[in-house]
Amino acid sequence: MQDARAVDTLSEEEAEVELANLAATLLKANLDYHADDAPRLSDADYDMLKARNSAIEARFPNLKRADSPSDMVGAAPSGGFGKIAHAQRMMSLGNAFNPEEIAEFDERVRKYLGLGANAPLAYTAEPKIDGLSLSLRYEQGALVQAATRGDGAVGENVTANARTVVSIPQTLTGTRDILPDILEVRGEIYMSHADFEALNKRQNEAGAKIFANPRNAAAGSLRQLDAEITRARPLAFFAYAWGELSAPLADTQFGAIERLKNLGFSTNPLTVLCHGVDDLLAHYADIEQQRASLGYDIDGVVYKVDNLDLQRRLGYRSTTPRWAIAHKFPAELAWSRLEAIDINVGRTGALSPVARLTPVTVGGVVVSNATLHNEDYIAGRGGDGVEIRDGKDIRVGDWVQVYRAGDVIPKIADVDLSKRPPDAQPFAFPTICPECGSDAIREEGDAVRRCSGGLICPAQAVEKLKHFVSRGAFDIEGLGAKQVEMFYHDDQLAIRTPADIFTLKARDDENLTKLANRDGWGETSARNLFAAIDERRTVPLARLIFALGIRHVGEVAAADLARHFGSWQALVDAVDAAGPAAARHLSADEAEAKERRIAAQESRRARIKPARDAVWDGIGDAARIAWSDLTGIDGIGATVAVALVTAFGQTAERASIDRLVAELTIEDAAAPDTANSPVAGKTVVFTGTLEKMTRAEAKARAESLGAKVSGSVSARTDILVAGPGAGSKATKAAELGVKTMDEDAWLALIGGT
Repeated sequence: MQDARAVDTLSEEEAEVELANLAATLLKANLDYHADDAPRLSDADYDMLKARNSAIEARFPNLKRADSPSDMVGAAPSGGFGKIAHAQRMMSLGNAFNPEEIAEFDERVRKYLGLGANAPLAYTAEPKIDGLSLSLRYEQGALVQAATRGDGAVGENVTANARTVVSIPQTLTGTRDILPDILEVRGEIYMSHADFEALNKRQNEAGAKIFANPRNAAAGSLRQLDAEITRARPLAFFAYAWGELSAPLADTQFGAIERLKNLGFSTNPLTVLCHGVDDLLAHYADIEQQRASLGYDIDGVVYKVDNLDLQRRLGYRSTTPRWAIAHKFPAELAWSRLEAIDINVGRTGALSPVARLTPVTVGGVVVSNATLHNEDYIAGRGGDGVEIRDGKDIRVGDWVQVYRAGDVIPKIADVDLSKRPPDAQPFAFPTICPECGSDAIREEGDAVRRCSGGLICPAQAVEKLKHFVSRGAFDIEGLGAKQVEMFYHDDQLAIRTPADIFTLKARDDENLTKLANRDGWGETSARNLFAAIDERRTVPLARLIFALGIRHVGEVAAADLARHFGSWQALVDAVDAAGPAAARHLSADEAEAKERRIAAQESRRARIKPARDAVWDGIGDAARIAWSDLTGIDGIGATVAVALVTAFGQTAERASIDRLVAELTIEDAAAPDTANSPVAGKTVVFTGTLEKMTRAEAKARAESLGAKVSGSVSARTDILVAGPGAGSKATKAAELGVKTMDEDAWLALIGGT
């Protein structure tokens, strides 16, 4: 899930990164939902992420991407069907989640139309069917084509399949003189609960695919390449809108729906005419009460301005009409017994708790698992330390309320303490990885605890190995992601750690037949791979550091570390020496996090700093110096330093690294030419705004002259270069007697070198 920080606290750089992540996540979700009929992201989570994307774009309009999710409708049509261009684009709907947003919608409409708060304004309200959008084109009263929404502009040609759906008329009702020449009807393909249950029973008896919910079953059934399969599936269709018309259907939305009904289409009987926000909300409440007994899935109520002339005046935004909105229901709920809490380790090392439940049906889906997010959530705390669920923790044996929105893994909303077993114990979240036994570390500001085992953790190994051989790392020709997967599961020539790559040839026989005899390989390709591996036995220091895949250590940080320490041994010595200080830093973070939780509940913020100061007592000078040196490297800091110390400090991980290093010749980082340099060997800090060069240029120039660039001021700082806006660093430099100069003086100092 994405960053939960308030949008107004994001920097422009952070906002740009998050918008890129949101675009990728929402694009994948659209493809899963619209193209593959296999959504993995819940409707609620999708709506939340899309709303956050819009909020960030509103604050940083200059950062809006060309592939912004705000402009997306559906997904590109599948290559398995012919394509049909919609005569009029199929739009999506904006969402609302509470009465206040409905009132705001009404206010926006009235303001746009110039209507006062008490002026009459009618709306239609209809259930929002949870199915697959479909467009049906009729010419002279006969069905000529049917298309899915696709990406809104182009959909899939499913005409043959649509003709098998009983509730889709092949010809319209009425005499030729009253039928429109062109009528494009839009609506939703769906499957009733009873038909869904019967279908899954038949599928199970035949050993075929079981569908997760009626929406997936309906979408998968309509999008069959064999129309006879669609014919055997119990699909239904509700009409609720239109596209291209040769003549208007009516003057109002409600009248047009009645006209569609008279032409032979099934329309939803719960569609009503409302006058004002109170009427809309009353009908919403009425439909919500009937929801469980409707016999088909809905996920909200759609409100539309009734007068079609007013709809035309209101028009559209890029992807949504101004005259309509979907009032979404809250996630569906059920109660079940929590039988166990399991810990799954993901490919990034994240320890994710999963609730194992007594199976229960939630919104038409049998649920036996639910996410528990993280250890704070189990303990009854939110990400900000404030209590959730009134501070009630979650324990094995509890009676818990489960909610679902979509068919992804559900969540737990509440706990019934009156049914808690007397012997139920608070859940002890593991601090050791259940997969490999390495420490599971929770960094400051991170809601997730992560395994530090890295390359030796089975849950992470394959992804770490793929990173190790990637282009920015060892870049071994012929050993890519696909080959890594193959070798990882090979019993004879297994590659489970990076060192195994460099012992691969020695583990084959004299004629290399073990590898040469495998599918996809031969003697030539085997020899080429072993030659490529040998070429990478000599590796630059920065590439090695990056290849280890240590969290937070990307290519830039790896280059900074290599440049600062020069050699592998110098880096190892510094990281080892900083170990005690890093451990205390983590302890201080945990102590501070605990105090912040207390402060959030009790407003005792004065207790935070003493907790951090006390935990640092007793650290030796060597550890303090090493820690200060490591964290003082510009661009490194405590987060990267802790990640390095943690990775090097794990016994199994360290043994894996040592085995790798024994197979390699590591090239020291090139020392800068410091002849005649006035700053060689000096530690420099830049602060404030530099006006004649970027911070990156200044850093690179200083390092090329043999200076060490630090991100913080200390007693070992030689020069502080202070531009406009210099703050606390300038104050600290003055206190320590550090030489301070402006940008012009710095350029004059180094200008002749």
